[in-house]
Amino acid sequence: MSDDIRATVERFYSEAATEPRPGLCCPVSVPREEVAHIPEELFDISYGCGSPVLAAGLAPGMTLLDLGCGAGVDCFIAAKLVGGGGRVIGVDMTDEMLRRAREAAIRICENLGYDVVEFRKGFLEKIPVEDGSVDVVTSNCVINLSPHKDRVMREIYRVLKDSGTFCISDVVAGKEIPPEIRADSRLWGECIAGAVREEEFIETARAAGFYGIKTEGKYLYRRVEGIDFHAVTIRGYKLARGEICVYRGHMAVYNGPFSSVCDDEGHTFPAGRPVEVCTDTAERLRRPPYRDHFTVIEPGETARAAPCKVGDMKTGCC
Repeated sequence: MSDDIRATVERFYSEAATEPRPGLCCPVSVPREEVAHIPEELFDISYGCGSPVLAAGLAPGMTLLDLGCGAGVDCFIAAKLVGGGGRVIGVDMTDEMLRRAREAAIRICENLGYDVVEFRKGFLEKIPVEDGSVDVVTSNCVINLSPHKDRVMREIYRVLKDSGTFCISDVVAGKEIPPEIRADSRLWGECIAGAVREEEFIETARAAGFYGIKTEGKYLYRRVEGIDFHAVTIRGYKLARGEICVYRGHMAVYNGPFSSVCDDEGHTFPAGRPVEVCTDTAERLRRPPYRDHFTVIEPGETARAAPCKVGDMKTGCC
């Protein structure tokens, strides 16, 4: 079944690379100054449901990976943001899309004055990129096209550096999709049949090891057979954890405004009250998206170690 879906999607987007499908075009407006260096004709075959590259917080020198890059528009936007010292990798399985992207890359290089973009053929479930080599992974309305989203999220986790982040725009379903929609090949290509519920998407990312997962934007994309499909932009973060919890006396204080919060690993933090945390949790709370909400108090000299048990509040941590 998954091979049939892949063939259907590849055929759909091969045709869309030569015959534009306006109904698939991204409805999100992008500031003109961010795309002035990109050939106008590429926007006719640029398909998506958001602008994850602009939402990702790219900075000069970063390495970005865009999954399902198509004709490369998001990659070319990223190239301007990461500058001549950065790097951008686009991955797609469709030969015709890759051909259009590589042709355009020559003009992009001329317009920017540097060459930092490369395109690779590959699949979401087996990304042709080295372990721990990219700062940011983006994808624009593509994860829904894979029937193996758990594999995709594990691959994203693999290629990200420690402290890396993903920023993904995709379509999610308002409720469970019936079999007749799942079996519709046209709706697979139109990013409907492969959609999952938002909470399922988030749980799949969390199961892959991501933390701090947050929905940053949402709007109604389409309504099909009485089901609302929303476009969402979701961000998550990677932090490699040790096999044991090491305590050095770090204390974390939640600054409010809620009376208390619970983090990804089951720790409860009452507002204003110091809670002892292990070194991994202390490091996580110093980083986005938590750092604006917590104060981490540095420790004394004494350290102790304990087996890491997720959700075990007796140890005060993981």
